Amino acid sequence: MAALILFNKPFRVLAQFTDERTAAPRRTLAEFIDRPGFYPAGRLDYESEGLLVLCDDGKMQARIADPRFKLPKTYLVQVEGEPDRASLDRLRCGIELKDGRTRPADAETITDPCLWRRDPPIRVRKTVADSWLRITISEGRNRQVRRMTAAIGHPTLRLVRWSVGDWTLDGLGVGEWRTVAATLPLR
Repeated sequence: MAALILFNKPFRVLAQFTDERTAAPRRTLAEFIDRPGFYPAGRLDYESEGLLVLCDDGKMQARIADPRFKLPKTYLVQVEGEPDRASLDRLRCGIELKDGRTRPADAETITDPCLWRRDPPIRVRKTVADSWLRITISEGRNRQVRRMTAAIGHPTLRLVRWSVGDWTLDGLGVGEWRTVAATLPLR
């Protein structure tokens, strides 16, 4: 039976086990996970944090990552400024990006989720407020959430993936992981 690893990926860690860059190697999954045969099911940017799902079964891995199956991914997003209703409605209708229109997203303003400290912390500007959003998408384009918030005039300061499908970060500290049975929710 296939298994999954749910990993709370720290900021500035590659979502892969090796770094081809030799001049200034970056931190990788190998620093945290010593389980041969597990590979990431999808991507999570170097500058992003949160849930990364790894799988030991290729078919399951493809099913989790493939946007055709519309597995929802929820992000907690700290943005510059305070988006108004019209801005959130644009996210809910889909945003036109250079690579085409996104699918509609669930988007709402939330209170500060009181997450772990990030090292280094985000850039804070005394003259510009920041706020938190919960954004759920069902596709996974390169840097999609960051590009969506920038398109509505609220650049992302911090991006934490909280869930993929029914799998969440609940109970996982930064850099921690656990194995779970590989049962894919069918949506």
